[in-house]
Amino acid sequence: MIKKNLAMFLCVVTTGLFAQQGTTSPYSFFGIGDIRNTNTVENQMMGGIAVYADSIHISLKNPASYASLGLELQSKEGLVVYTAGISDTEYTYRTNTAEERSSVTNLDYLSLGFNINKRLGMGFGIMPFSSIGYSIAQETISNDETITTSFTGEGGLSRVYYSVGYKILKDVSIGATVNYNFGNIDREILRGVAGVQFGSFDRKSARINGVDFNYAINYAPTIKKDYQLHTSFRINTQANLVSKNKRRVGSFSTTSGVVIEGLEVDVAAQNLENTTIKIPTITTIGLGYGKKATWFLGAEYSFQDLGAFENEFLGVANVSYSNASSFAFGGFYTPDATSFSSYFKRVTYRAGLRSENSGMMVDDVAINNFGITFGLGLPLGRSLSNLNLGFELGKRGTTRADLVEESYFKINIGLSLNDRWFQKRKIN
Repeated sequence: MIKKNLAMFLCVVTTGLFAQQGTTSPYSFFGIGDIRNTNTVENQMMGGIAVYADSIHISLKNPASYASLGLELQSKEGLVVYTAGISDTEYTYRTNTAEERSSVTNLDYLSLGFNINKRLGMGFGIMPFSSIGYSIAQETISNDETITTSFTGEGGLSRVYYSVGYKILKDVSIGATVNYNFGNIDREILRGVAGVQFGSFDRKSARINGVDFNYAINYAPTIKKDYQLHTSFRINTQANLVSKNKRRVGSFSTTSGVVIEGLEVDVAAQNLENTTIKIPTITTIGLGYGKKATWFLGAEYSFQDLGAFENEFLGVANVSYSNASSFAFGGFYTPDATSFSSYFKRVTYRAGLRSENSGMMVDDVAINNFGITFGLGLPLGRSLSNLNLGFELGKRGTTRADLVEESYFKINIGLSLNDRWFQKRKIN
């Protein structure tokens, strides 16, 4: 029955994945938009760290963790994990002179993982990779004329992936993920002069696709009975995305919005019909320690040479890129995972924080991000399945140099369903 329900759920939520507007942030104006947090709710609530791997949860950022699926179960029958996550984010945007609020609800991921044997596990899924959804208006005065410029954008990239993890030694696992990224980005600039009937428009659209890879190695030795060290090293290789581009310019009526005249720009003559978007390699190192099924504390550090980022067709003049880095710290605590007398002793409590230097400079001002996370893992009956609730408070950007400070409150709901994908027939 669970497999039939999954097939129906897959059809519904996959349609929603491509239709959703993933952000309202003005910072999605830059690059390929807001890069989404491509991890499960369980990991997001520990500051986003993915160094920890257990036998009943999927870790989307750490393919080596698939080798651990079903590892601690007594039965040799295969374990399959269905997992999905949704979120609602409330935004507050502040400048030196104004404040606005908005909200957006998203499907964050839909994934499946399973073990083949005690050494080999694999999985696949779909999730948003980046989102664009901004609307910005700007007024300037030139020669006693008021010029209004509007910037709007929508779209983003989605990602389908396939992962495999293999335990090469007792405490050492390796893994690899291939990601196929695809989507569309549409941007428009409208300019009008107060009292003038006609304005101008400049529309750019890009159809983007490309592949990148994520490699991981985990080393998780048992230090003493039930206590375990967790280490991981991960490399997300440079993504060389291909962008097929179009551009249209013309004039429109400022009163009705009707296009008066439009012209297709010969982007081929400018060598811009097909361009490459380069997203540099990300390297992550993780370290943690804990007692099996009881508590864990860990930290991760990531760095990226974002100065090598390249987006020739969709680039803007007032942004530059340098080295990016992030630090995350988090953990969990489960009072008694096997308790029969108290449900709340079987609840998992998670918390963490993350600090990001995005590597993006807008008008020579660094755009940084800081968030605090916390949440609960709620067991569903006596099964291995669980419902995960998470919350995040954070801030990005600054009001310096007439920029926007973005505060957000995010609510996450994740479902992790466990089942047997293979059972041997038994004859009484």
